[in-house]
Amino acid sequence: LPPLPEQRVIAATLGALDDKIELNRKMNATLEAMARALFRDWFVDFGPTRAKMEARAPYLSPALWSLFPDRLDDEGQPEGWKVRPLVDCFDLLMGQSPPGDTYNDSGDGLPFFQGRTDFGFRFPENRKFCSAPTRVAEKGDTLVSVRAPVGDINLAPERCCIGRGVAALRHKEGWASFTYDTGWSLQEELRQYENTGTVFGAINKKQFEKLPTIDPGPAVIEAFEEAVSALDSRIDNNDREARTLAQTRDLLLPRLMSGELSVADLASSEQEAFA
Repeated sequence: LPPLPEQRVIAATLGALDDKIELNRKMNATLEAMARALFRDWFVDFGPTRAKMEARAPYLSPALWSLFPDRLDDEGQPEGWKVRPLVDCFDLLMGQSPPGDTYNDSGDGLPFFQGRTDFGFRFPENRKFCSAPTRVAEKGDTLVSVRAPVGDINLAPERCCIGRGVAALRHKEGWASFTYDTGWSLQEELRQYENTGTVFGAINKKQFEKLPTIDPGPAVIEAFEEAVSALDSRIDNNDREARTLAQTRDLLLPRLMSGELSVADLASSEQEAFA
């Protein structure tokens, strides 16, 4: 081990990376909470329409405010909006496990996500790859755990192979942010299938396609997408940065502790990079 003073300097240097990683995590949690709150207000609680009915002051821009109906219908939803089965608005792809001999850890083929164990805060972890994928999700698709636990949500960071424990969801018009937050809004319905399997919870394609979803029309969805896609882009950037910082930290630690690299070397490299 290096001398104790050197260890303290190493700890402080790597600790700064940990602090930045944690800051990104907290920022992402806040950004995601903002997106979900907006979705809930518009598409679950029908906040703008209720505010109009109660003659409250508008809390959105005039252009956005005009998109929302003035009253609820007899079904308790904004006039003109429809509740449709999921299959009417979204494309659903159920995963399928490829042959076992096509799995690998060397990066050959597409990232392979088998189920909830691969899921992270928003994006899954690349633990396995598949050289002969049978079911493929595209970048930006919402990934849903369809076997115990049922209903957990992630987002495909790139084109990937999905196993039988995962389904991919995509709006027919390609609205990625609306799809992702719709997935979260279906949590209660999805959880009902947690104990329906013979051995463990599962939801099949027909059951999934029948789940009720709100269809407010393209203008409102486009407005939501415009607002939330900016938040999602920041989450994506923060997540990428945190992963890079974690890789840098894990690479530096053994080299610093062994003496192969010193903190002074890092400072010198940083000065050269910004010179």
